Amino acid sequence: MTHIDTLNAIMDTRHSCRAFRPDPVDRATIETIVATAQKVPSWCNAQPWQVTIASGAAADRFREALYAHVMTATPAPDLDWPEKYQGVYLDRRRTCGFQLYSAMGIEKGDRPAGAKQMMENYRLFGAPHVALITAPKELGPYGAMDSGGFVAAFTLAAAAQGVATVPQAAIAAYAPMVRDHFGLPDDRNLLCAISFGYADPDHPANSFRTERATPADVIDWKD
Repeated sequence: MTHIDTLNAIMDTRHSCRAFRPDPVDRATIETIVATAQKVPSWCNAQPWQVTIASGAAADRFREALYAHVMTATPAPDLDWPEKYQGVYLDRRRTCGFQLYSAMGIEKGDRPAGAKQMMENYRLFGAPHVALITAPKELGPYGAMDSGGFVAAFTLAAAAQGVATVPQAAIAAYAPMVRDHFGLPDDRNLLCAISFGYADPDHPANSFRTERATPADVIDWKD
């Protein structure tokens, strides 16, 4: 098997997991995942990401506090939310949502059921661990871009270890609460969370997979 075949096998295994078993991942495995993800490139090798990981009781305290906070709070992300989704980007977003709702037996237009499923973000989908990813404010979008590479590598390294993940921008929407809860520095942007653990393969939320655009969809050749 060539390296590209190995990489493709790992990428085919990775998916956004939305239901986890309670079994914890041992610390040595988590450290291996982070050590592997550290190898991604970054501008001037700055490696701007920092990772705060809550496990066990700490993760439970966070999910309970976050869920309660979201019920009454107004979103306040460190980075501006996308202005809008249009065209193919909106189509892909809708398709992903429809796939999830269909898997969960949520009828189109059932807003209460959809909102209830959305709130599972703030229960960390039952994951036993959550990683908070931050980058220095002074590095702006480039620090965020570099950290995005780390997030992708984290999910792939985890998949290679049989560990499921779901990156969550939804949690970054409540950056002030997350910062206060964990004592994160004010000079760092909260970019996202990654909830992780072992997937519950029997849960309907894990029964679908999203499609990917083809190279022809994204390459503009200039010969």
